[in-house]
Amino acid sequence: MSQVLHAPSAGPRTLPSLSTLPTPALVLDRDRMDRNVARLSAIAARHDVILRPHLKTAKSVEAARRIFPDGPGPITVSTLAEAEYFAREGGYRDITYAVGLDPAKVPRALAIAASGVDLKVTLDSVAQAEALGKAARDAPAVCAAFIEIDCDGHRGGLSPGDPLLIVTASELAAGGVPLAGVLTHAGDSYGLSDPDALAAAAEGERIAALSAAQALRTAGFECPIISVGSTPTAHFARNLDGITEVRAGVFMFFDLVMAGIGVCDIDDLALTVLTTVIGRKAEKDWILVDAGWMALSRDRGTARQDVDQGYGLVCDLHGRVIPDLIVDQANQEHGIVTMRAGSARALPDLPIGTRLRILPNHACATGAQHDAYRVVEGDGDMVIATWSRMRGW
Repeated sequence: MSQVLHAPSAGPRTLPSLSTLPTPALVLDRDRMDRNVARLSAIAARHDVILRPHLKTAKSVEAARRIFPDGPGPITVSTLAEAEYFAREGGYRDITYAVGLDPAKVPRALAIAASGVDLKVTLDSVAQAEALGKAARDAPAVCAAFIEIDCDGHRGGLSPGDPLLIVTASELAAGGVPLAGVLTHAGDSYGLSDPDALAAAAEGERIAALSAAQALRTAGFECPIISVGSTPTAHFARNLDGITEVRAGVFMFFDLVMAGIGVCDIDDLALTVLTTVIGRKAEKDWILVDAGWMALSRDRGTARQDVDQGYGLVCDLHGRVIPDLIVDQANQEHGIVTMRAGSARALPDLPIGTRLRILPNHACATGAQHDAYRVVEGDGDMVIATWSRMRGW
């Protein structure tokens, strides 16, 4: 649950600050997050589609409320634990579980549905459909199912023309399981950076979903929801005709991978890791900080991009980027900060005890290392709230 920190009406200020917070700590700039949410919400409204945010990144009811200030809306999750958490702590009832269904997890999914949640599961095989239908026959509530469509060869799903698409839908119908529709994820978009290529990926995603939906409808199946989504394609789609909803997750915070793709600017990144300088190796031009891979994660998602940001881009205490300064290496609890290769700049003089903030490669992976967000407003120093994060599967 959220712990909101208030200053007393009189006497000295007692709010914690970034200058005194124990490090490492996960810091969330609420103003930047709100701008990011408003941006994608406006895009969805312009295309007249539902935005179903993927809360696998945030994993926080308090963060979700910044998207849905008027009450719970439609969400996507990546674990059944997330579905249970958001239903229990936030009252969310319209939930899509967008990971392929493990037959062993069917009873748990049906229990969530029996609690009053409209839980929609995802599958792409006859075996999964059969397992869900068999268990659903004696269950008090049934989960509708999406059939996942492979739009770019990135991961799972059936191709739109695969005969198993109709066979799987038939198996769902035989088991009394409603077909929610089709769902795609344009994961290959994460390897792109050209705006036209990203727009083409979004269009390929749209066409694949519509083709699969048409095949199902031609075979006599209703296909009410056509769900597409990745953060890059959600922002670069030029045409969403026929699509009913868009899913995206990291858009709330963004990260260095998204900046490298061109989805956002560095100034849009809302998540940082607060760290402290704990040493210096002058002979190696190293600065040591207390944020290693346990705080930053081992994600090196920018290594394949035009600009390799190491384990993260270094900022001052107020979130201003220090040019060319990166976390070049990461041990468990030590980060090694140095100038990026080829830089003509000198290593800055950062005395022991200096507070820094690290912009992460992958907000989902970095967030997963922490139990809570320390929330600030813009470049403010004061921590205005602590938002807990859920963990587990």
